[in-house]
Amino acid sequence: MAMGSARSSLEIVPHSGGDVEVPPADVPRQDSLYRDATRPAHGGHHGQDNWVRTLRLGFQCVGILYADLGTSPLYVFSNTFKYGVGHEDDVLGVLSLIIYSFLLFAMVKIIFIALYANDDGDGGTFALYSLISRYARVALIPNQQAEDDLVSTHRYLSATGRRAQWMKNLLETSKPAKLTLFFLTIFATALAISDCMLTPPISVLSAVNGLKLRAPHLTTDQIVWITVGILILFFAVQHLGTDKIGYTFAPLVVVWLLLIAGIGLYNLIKYDIGTLRAFNPKYIFDYFRRNKKKGWVSLGEILLCFTGTEALFADLGYFSIKSIQLSFSFGLLPSVLLTYIGQAAYLRKHLDMQISNAFFNSIPSTLFWPTFVLALLASVIGSQAMVSCAFATMSHLQTLSCFPRVKILHTSRRYSGQLYIPEVNFFLCVASCIVTLSFRTTGFIAKAHEICVALVMVITTLLMTIVMLLVWKVNIWWIAAFFAVFMSTETVYLSAVLYKFTQGPYFPLAMSAVLMVIMIVWHYVHVKRYKYELQHTVSPDEVRHLLERHDLKRVPGLGLFYTELVQGIPPIFPHLIEKIPTVHSVIVFISVKHLPIPHVDVQERFLFRQVEPKESMVFRCVARYGYRDTLEMAGDFVATLVEYLQYYVRDLSLYCTAEPLRTSYPSIRIDSFRWEKKPSGHGHGIHAEEMLTPIQSFSELTMHQVGMSNRLPQFQTAKMNLEEMLRIEEDQKLIQREVDNGVVYILGETEVVAKPHSNLLKKIAVNYIFDFLRKNSRKGEKMLSIPRGQLLKVGITYEI
Repeated sequence: MAMGSARSSLEIVPHSGGDVEVPPADVPRQDSLYRDATRPAHGGHHGQDNWVRTLRLGFQCVGILYADLGTSPLYVFSNTFKYGVGHEDDVLGVLSLIIYSFLLFAMVKIIFIALYANDDGDGGTFALYSLISRYARVALIPNQQAEDDLVSTHRYLSATGRRAQWMKNLLETSKPAKLTLFFLTIFATALAISDCMLTPPISVLSAVNGLKLRAPHLTTDQIVWITVGILILFFAVQHLGTDKIGYTFAPLVVVWLLLIAGIGLYNLIKYDIGTLRAFNPKYIFDYFRRNKKKGWVSLGEILLCFTGTEALFADLGYFSIKSIQLSFSFGLLPSVLLTYIGQAAYLRKHLDMQISNAFFNSIPSTLFWPTFVLALLASVIGSQAMVSCAFATMSHLQTLSCFPRVKILHTSRRYSGQLYIPEVNFFLCVASCIVTLSFRTTGFIAKAHEICVALVMVITTLLMTIVMLLVWKVNIWWIAAFFAVFMSTETVYLSAVLYKFTQGPYFPLAMSAVLMVIMIVWHYVHVKRYKYELQHTVSPDEVRHLLERHDLKRVPGLGLFYTELVQGIPPIFPHLIEKIPTVHSVIVFISVKHLPIPHVDVQERFLFRQVEPKESMVFRCVARYGYRDTLEMAGDFVATLVEYLQYYVRDLSLYCTAEPLRTSYPSIRIDSFRWEKKPSGHGHGIHAEEMLTPIQSFSELTMHQVGMSNRLPQFQTAKMNLEEMLRIEEDQKLIQREVDNGVVYILGETEVVAKPHSNLLKKIAVNYIFDFLRKNSRKGEKMLSIPRGQLLKVGITYEI
């Protein structure tokens, strides 16, 4: 790794002993630790957009995000008028509802508002929760550190004012508020995953049903099994990756959108140009006045026109805001609206026809087969957005300790957000096939689909409102208007869906309940285990006593002791020495910690602290990752860690030797240096781990934080004596020598059980559910890519 050059920017301060050069206090700190913590991260993690990149991503958007929205005309009118059209103007009323629902929820709320409430380029419910947790400490695991706020992408500019402070205090001081926010988030996440089981069946089954118009001899069983076969094939190609699938599918979806737009325009001109009157919202009021309760209930089917918009928000991490807005506004929107308008024009002239296949009946006979083939392909492609959403959501859940460990593969070198999770893919495949075989018709699947969409809509609005209050500098009246408009309309849609609860919505709610139990139990035990270890940390005196035991043997090599604790030494360390009184010459306690941000730069990854006495060569390290970062292979991780550890050892000693200089020249502000990076190099950020307040004096540096530089300030080097330089060099050589002697990875195999006096519910959750999940989740050594021959596991049991 290329080292960045460093130089001190100094000023002259009069002193009794002569003028002394000191760093100016207002110098902007460019080192990763001292980098301006309040600077916003500019844009998403994809990097700065240019038009070529935006157009390329916009093209992929069509293949990944819009096929679901683009295939909704296959079943919206069919499900809304499944019992026939009661009045000619009912078609205009429903069409008007479709138009304004699509514009309000899909375009205004998601495309032009929600996409800007992203977490450094990532969208979705969990991204909103992560964004909120960066402004208010709402996380239930007490592993937050002051240094986390100094990561360059960890904080944006906080909204100032009484309302933001009020919201922040409410969330931080109220445990019910924290729990409510957490439960809402995981409930929406569970619903989104359940929705991923429903979108593929309803889309594909709707398309396959079109065969009945040309092959009426096909039975329902045959239609269902054809659908199952197509679904299996679809999930079988997911391992190719979103990047390849996007480029493969996008041309097909573009052709599909152009085709249905052309058919819609043809039907509009041929049958009833007056259908354009549906843009007058008067027909919405007439529809409800005429149909009363029946019209209200039909809202459940009408909301199917914008299914897929929440997944579009969640899949933002795959693309960029500009690419989505561009392709939506000039591609999807006119095409879909023309399709609905054309269908409505056809229906107004064919009120007595069979509504179950309204879309295919409205197609000119000469275009039936091309349209059917494209509809089938588009419906399969439409499932891609939900599957991509499931992969991204599961990755977020795992990094925030809300789900058992699973294997995550990154399928694109260019875009880090594009994932593939084999276990989730297999589960969705099986679940989609079961849904298809069980419900058998689009009507029943649609009712289950509706409850997921409606509930996620409401929860997203709640979280968005919190973001506006806490993060955005938006006038309170705009926030009130946003909440009033969207919450009022969405609750009306939700009430219509809940009215039909017994007709199908119980399925996604049941699946969501199962997923929530898994998430809650896993997170609950994880929090309890962390707090147990935190309460039983080993004090520095105990560590010193353990290392000075007469029967303790120090063997050559580097021991990497993995722990979840970011503070202190875990209780499993004395347990290990008690069982095996042998430790390595150099020991590093490593905590892999995920921050609520998508990415952490490598130069900002490590926090270090040396455990006294220095001669023991025992260190603590926190390796920080974002929830979209990939854990390195063990060899690469160790190489980077050792490199930064050597820098830390050097700089810690150098700063300590500079203390006499500060005593002689109290006007020197040694904490203000500008570390400049070469254009071709990389900065370094080596941090001591336990800073709780900003540095006020130089003497705090040995306890709090140490910055890195390739070339030290001249006055430090001048005060360095030969003995100190030799000692630093010897320490660095010792670390490298022990690495060459061999690296051993030490993992705790922790079994968690409920205390004997615990209630029955807790015993079931901890002793059975969590234990089952732990035994069937991906092992820690596989997640960390640890070579089996270098692995040492230490078993211990915690009672919580």
